[in-house]
Amino acid sequence: MRPLEDIRILSLEQYGAGPFGSMHLAELGAEIVKIEDPTSGGDVGRHVPPYAEDGDSLFFESFNKNKSSVLLDIRTPAGREAFHDLVRSADAVYSNLRGDVPAKLGIRYEDLEDVNPRIVCCSLTGFGMTGPRAKEPGYDYVLQALGGWMSLTGEPGGAPQKAGLSLVDYSGGFVAAISLLAAIHAARRDGVGTDCDVSLYDTAVSLLTYPATWHLTEGYEPARTHHSAHPSLVPFQAFEAADGWLVVGCAKEKFWQRLTVVLDQPDLATDPRFVTFRERDRHRDVLVPLLEELFRGRDVATWIAAMAAAGIPCAPIHDVGEALTDSHTVARRLVAETDHPRWGTVRSLRSPVRVGPPGDDTPPARGGPAMGEHTESVLRGIGYDDERLAALRAAGAFGPPEEH
Repeated sequence: MRPLEDIRILSLEQYGAGPFGSMHLAELGAEIVKIEDPTSGGDVGRHVPPYAEDGDSLFFESFNKNKSSVLLDIRTPAGREAFHDLVRSADAVYSNLRGDVPAKLGIRYEDLEDVNPRIVCCSLTGFGMTGPRAKEPGYDYVLQALGGWMSLTGEPGGAPQKAGLSLVDYSGGFVAAISLLAAIHAARRDGVGTDCDVSLYDTAVSLLTYPATWHLTEGYEPARTHHSAHPSLVPFQAFEAADGWLVVGCAKEKFWQRLTVVLDQPDLATDPRFVTFRERDRHRDVLVPLLEELFRGRDVATWIAAMAAAGIPCAPIHDVGEALTDSHTVARRLVAETDHPRWGTVRSLRSPVRVGPPGDDTPPARGGPAMGEHTESVLRGIGYDDERLAALRAAGAFGPPEEH
């Protein structure tokens, strides 16, 4: 058995952050039942261009492997009743909606504790369920701006930049997954569920980490750095070689000593301006231009080979295609293949979360579910028969009756 095969999570999730978090739990064996609203086209991720058509999208496939989909309008009396029956069978209700929506939909612990006292209600929202921004929608771009990230990204003197990926969304998904597992553990231990009030805003601000500590304690003013340089460790940044770019990271003094040998500049190791981290940071305006000139003298492959032989942290700066075909990506089996009725074979990425001995076989992956694909099977699994399903359909629980 996979580690989470005894866990069922009902997920009112959409777009990226929420589905990203639950996808890792699904790969670990949890049953993720997506509750999709039939009146709104289901998860909005189904419709994200450019590769989208008729409720299928490659964006959706990226975040929804190994899940089930149930069509259910929980705002209707019949849909609400069916939802409560599902809650009785579940460990958690998970959502990523605006901060005031969980109360409106009745998916907080106080709304569901009479239905299932052990239920965990995890709400991943933009700004949390308290505070002055609680009712505001939260998107990754917005959170990168508010959280200070964009002020730190890009070249000095240039425009503020977002990170190339939606890292607040994805980090928020991981935070939600950790919170869910902790709360489910406590509910099974204590017999009482709870809420998890998780937010993208909290995630973004908390990821400021040590620059925030420096600022709060010593008044340090974080700023953008030249060629993505580390704020205090020198050299630790991108350098341009004769035919491309590489990253060199002297995170320990021994790496700097080795680098001076690779560069054929042993005098730099004993130059009093460069002998320690502190001195190199103080004199970075002298040292970095010197290093940049040296690195431009050879191609990337030559530098990488020499530094790797010396045990210096380094890497070529890959584009996306190069990252996906790197020999280590292949060896770690990070690419999953799933069947799809429209695209044939979808190649997407596995979860990095691993439980088991190194080299264990990859668990089989199912592609993202069609909208409502598992409505009948999931409801039959909690005891619904043909008559009950027909009554739900007639009452609009699966969408307007005339559509069925």
